[in-house]
Amino acid sequence: MRQLTEGAEMSSCPSCEEPLETGDLYCGACGFDLSAAPEPAAAEDHPTIAINGASAQGGSPAEEPAGPVEWPEAPDISTDTSHPGELRGTDSSGGDLTGEVRFDHPPGPDEYALQAPDPRTVVPPAATPPAGTKLCVACRTGTVDQDGYCEHCGHAQPRERDHMERELDAVAAVSDRGLRHHRNEDAFAVSATALPDGSPAVVAIVCDGVSSATRPDEASAAASQAANESLLASLPRGTHPQQAMHDAIIAASDAVNSLAQDPAHAREHDPHRHQNAPACTIVGSVIAGGLLVVGWVGDSRVYWVPEDRTSPAARLTEDDSWAAQMVAAGLMNEAEAYADERAHAITGWLGADAYELEPHTASFKPDRAGVVVVCTDGLWNYAEGAAEMAAVVPADAAERPLHCAQVLVGHALDGGGHDNVTVAVLPFSLAPQGAGSA
Repeated sequence: MRQLTEGAEMSSCPSCEEPLETGDLYCGACGFDLSAAPEPAAAEDHPTIAINGASAQGGSPAEEPAGPVEWPEAPDISTDTSHPGELRGTDSSGGDLTGEVRFDHPPGPDEYALQAPDPRTVVPPAATPPAGTKLCVACRTGTVDQDGYCEHCGHAQPRERDHMERELDAVAAVSDRGLRHHRNEDAFAVSATALPDGSPAVVAIVCDGVSSATRPDEASAAASQAANESLLASLPRGTHPQQAMHDAIIAASDAVNSLAQDPAHAREHDPHRHQNAPACTIVGSVIAGGLLVVGWVGDSRVYWVPEDRTSPAARLTEDDSWAAQMVAAGLMNEAEAYADERAHAITGWLGADAYELEPHTASFKPDRAGVVVVCTDGLWNYAEGAAEMAAVVPADAAERPLHCAQVLVGHALDGGGHDNVTVAVLPFSLAPQGAGSA
């Protein structure tokens, strides 16, 4: 690219009339290649321009202005899309300025109707990223680093755990960060296996990280995975589902306790936070051999909602919480206890600093079809009673468990979404005729 000679310097772009600086090779406004412009006309052909009352002929001022040129402040102008061809703005006094767009200068020569791109602003096309590379959701060109930020534009990426869904043939679950928390500290696991006789067994585990503890998100993930793996190992061996659930909660507790044995990682994760042990609650359900088994530690819950809504729904778990203790001791009724600000203080959890691990398990044999709802308090805070929960569960929940879980999470978000929300839905069908019921 040749350099313009001193005699060929131009004061403005021949394409858009943008003022130029000495040595410019391209117009900074439109990108026009100044080296392709025709030689400027002779000095005597230059028009006369009035600047602050002083005239200049041929580009040489007849009389220098007395001081620096003061430019009037331009109004803010924006395009009014409701009236094509008009610009709208305000003058210095606040009045409305609306007028038709006019271009008084003649169009440029055909030889530079299409301007060359400015090489300073052209972004080369991005190469095809390697397989498995995660691209930024904002700029769609930069790759995402291990900390979850775009290496090109710096945009923070949505975390995978912000919203999770999983659906199997006989169970589905949804977890959402909610509207107030900066991360999702809940976790779930859903799976299916077979008993020794070949009959199916369906599993759902839901864990809620204790926010006041260190690394609650890791605690809930470790607990849900360990409990699920324990059940998938014990049920096919013929272990009774209720005993298998008890053993699964013990395995989940061991997994959470092991997180506290890595203090160096804990300090790296959050060096300024009090290093209490990671902790979470757990609740789970197994449907196998016509039985409905539940197990829990903490205040997450299991609800039974019959398919025939003329039959009553039921809550199958009791909270490990201050409110539940007050009610059990006869010191308060349920309404008084749950209205207290201490109501949701938990008295049981998984973690190295738990007072004593006491897994709760129960076994039921329903005599009718229905669905089992396994959830954290992020949901039941907005549908606490069994009848309230049943009113939110869609009528076709047994046929569409994922849709049911989505509806329940949506109900919590519509109610305010103050906490992480996680729910699993397991349809329960009747045993074949002749199998009996209790």
